[in-house]
Amino acid sequence: MLLTGFLYAGTLSRLVAQWWNDPDFSHGFFVPAFSAFVVWQKKKQLSGLPVIPSWFGLTIVAGAFMVFVVGVLGAELFLSRSSLVFLLCGMVIHFLGWAWFRALLFPLAFLLLMIPIPAIIFNQIAFPLQLVASQFAASLLPLLGVPALRLGNVIQIPAMSLEVVEACSGIRSLVSLTTLAVIYGYLMEPRIWKRVVLALSAIPIAVLANGLRIVGTGLLGEYWDYEKAQGFFHTFSGWLIFVLSLLMLFSLHGLMRWFGRPPAEVK
Repeated sequence: MLLTGFLYAGTLSRLVAQWWNDPDFSHGFFVPAFSAFVVWQKKKQLSGLPVIPSWFGLTIVAGAFMVFVVGVLGAELFLSRSSLVFLLCGMVIHFLGWAWFRALLFPLAFLLLMIPIPAIIFNQIAFPLQLVASQFAASLLPLLGVPALRLGNVIQIPAMSLEVVEACSGIRSLVSLTTLAVIYGYLMEPRIWKRVVLALSAIPIAVLANGLRIVGTGLLGEYWDYEKAQGFFHTFSGWLIFVLSLLMLFSLHGLMRWFGRPPAEVK
């Protein structure tokens, strides 16, 4: 344990610093806390499990250390950080056995959400979602009386030009929204398939909320004030859209519960 702490001290300190300095990844503080809560909640179940150590766990531990070395030497933060999760999995299997690993699989896997996605992968996800949100906004604005022409991720309306760049697209909060959706589903929904649906819904919700953000900015610019609309677009709408996303998540869960009721209860 001391060796593990020594090896990962720098990696973990930089990870915590990123949580602290980058608001898009500030949810990372809640991830290990929630995993610890899930483990504590399972304490009765865990106390009844047999302890049957497996030497296969050492193979996973060795693989995790190899990934860590590759990540450090290659300056790939995601590899060095994610190796800690695999190391924990290997240690659980080696010291406690496969039954414990199966029982702890969810809180262990949830720890991966505390690790920022590599930029090269994130950009492959974010840009197509930006285009979908831009297309949605460009289709909705004319229905609200504002002519709009979309060229890629740029929407031209009579009063202004809206460039939906990645930095202010609202898609950056997708990982945070997914994390909260997983937490919410675990706490509020006993059925696993509904938890999965809630977690996966974070993607369309993020796109829809960001599209509404663009529409709101366009309406403000067209009917009120160009400069104030730009200020809203870059400064104030981020947290507002995140709150809207959460409300949409809660509403989706409410609909799932409503349609899942027996006919007698619906009446």
